[in-house]
Amino acid sequence: MKIAISTDGQYVSPHFGRCPQFTIVDIQNNNLVDRKVIENPGHHPGYLPQYLNKIGVSCIVAGGMGMRAKILFKEAEIESVLGVEGKVDDAIDKIINGTLKGGENICSPGSGKDYGIDKTECEHED
Repeated sequence: MKIAISTDGQYVSPHFGRCPQFTIVDIQNNNLVDRKVIENPGHHPGYLPQYLNKIGVSCIVAGGMGMRAKILFKEAEIESVLGVEGKVDDAIDKIINGTLKGGENICSPGSGKDYGIDKTECEHED
């Protein structure tokens, strides 16, 4: 299973779309097979669900995300685990151990403004 964790330094980012990076982990049979950190390709309306789906992500872990993103990930059949806080390494350990639990979405409309990368209009090809 390939999982994208919204990342800000060593921590799970509170705002999925505006996070500076994503930690992409591949977990197979409760083992970490691969781990890499990629820069957020941009917070463009509707782009991240397509992009992450294209690279094989089947689950998103974040502190929170907006309603539109939640709907788009659900349509793409990508699970969203929200309300996760703390260090990325701790989240990965919990994923491997099967103990990661989501909580309340900590993102509310407008709360990500001035955090991380700016939201822009999409210039990517579909």
